[in-house]
Amino acid sequence: MTVTRGLEGVVATTSSISSIIDDTLTYVGYDIDDLAVNASFEEVIYLLWHRRLPNAEELAELKTQLAQNTALPPEVIQHFKMYPIKEVHPMAALRSAVSLLGLYDDEADLMDDEANYRKAVRLQAKMPAIVTTFARIRKGLEPVAPRQDLSFAANFLYMLSGKEPEPIAVEAMNKALVLHADHELNASTFTARVCVATLSDVYSGITSAIGALKGPLHGGANEAVMKMLSEIGTLENVEPYVRGKLANKEKIMGFGHRVYRKGDPRAKHLREMSKKLTELTGQPHWFDLSVQIEAIVTGEKKLPPNVDFYSASVYHSLGIDHDLMTPIFAVSRVSGWLAHILEQYENNRLIRPRAEYTGPGMQKYVPIEQRG
Repeated sequence: MTVTRGLEGVVATTSSISSIIDDTLTYVGYDIDDLAVNASFEEVIYLLWHRRLPNAEELAELKTQLAQNTALPPEVIQHFKMYPIKEVHPMAALRSAVSLLGLYDDEADLMDDEANYRKAVRLQAKMPAIVTTFARIRKGLEPVAPRQDLSFAANFLYMLSGKEPEPIAVEAMNKALVLHADHELNASTFTARVCVATLSDVYSGITSAIGALKGPLHGGANEAVMKMLSEIGTLENVEPYVRGKLANKEKIMGFGHRVYRKGDPRAKHLREMSKKLTELTGQPHWFDLSVQIEAIVTGEKKLPPNVDFYSASVYHSLGIDHDLMTPIFAVSRVSGWLAHILEQYENNRLIRPRAEYTGPGMQKYVPIEQRG
């Protein structure tokens, strides 16, 4: 057996959903640059689930299905109100809420294709409501009911603030959702596929994926980036802060990626949006700080920024709490997780790798009274 730490470079399955080849990310053959500029998030959801872009009628039907399934069961809302709010991270709340949703879905354990697709629609629709409801309840505010006349991106921002968002905010949120929707066999997607390969249910698969996304080496990086920007504070502090981290061999979040060599193709779109939004909101220093950090880290370590680096200042400019950044990642990535779960069910085989044993050799049991 050949051991590869972290399964780096190991091809574990085949998939028709997304690909990363020569530093180019595609969804079902569509370049992420093309989709980021032109597509709505709803079109991307349809693309990932059906392997083709929808026509106008199909897109309208999906939007209707999502709008009709956004509201949360009252029991889930009440559950949030029972949390020790100040101590609960939104990712822990999201993980628990998704698992709880399965208890209120009569089709949770039905495994036919049609039932699984209906569950996918319900989960995709309810993810924004989970995040926004928790975010408001912990501040002592009542949840905001979704509006069926708003797009997915606009509805998320509306349910979060209670105000109809500006067009540029909707554009930024839609772009971020498109860019985060899928990313081949990343840690959380692999976790979801391992889970449902046992023929466990969709809710279990998504709960497992959220658990993997919660870690700072995966989805939690953008929250860590914003924490770093806040710690630095001013342009004068960038040089000593970053060089101090590099000298101490500390990891600077938001740079480098396991599967990209020349750079994350998603980063440039959020870099551009960060520049626009920080200027519009009168906070250009967040973008300026980011640019200076990028210059030092990329110059010294040859590590370009990844999608998390500029998404931090984008979300901050939208008035989003820093600890909601990873849950927003999940609001988008659930579309890819669900696509992979449905694909796994289509041609399933239990995922069961091996491990190379490195412990002691054969030993013989010794009765406890004879042990030293």
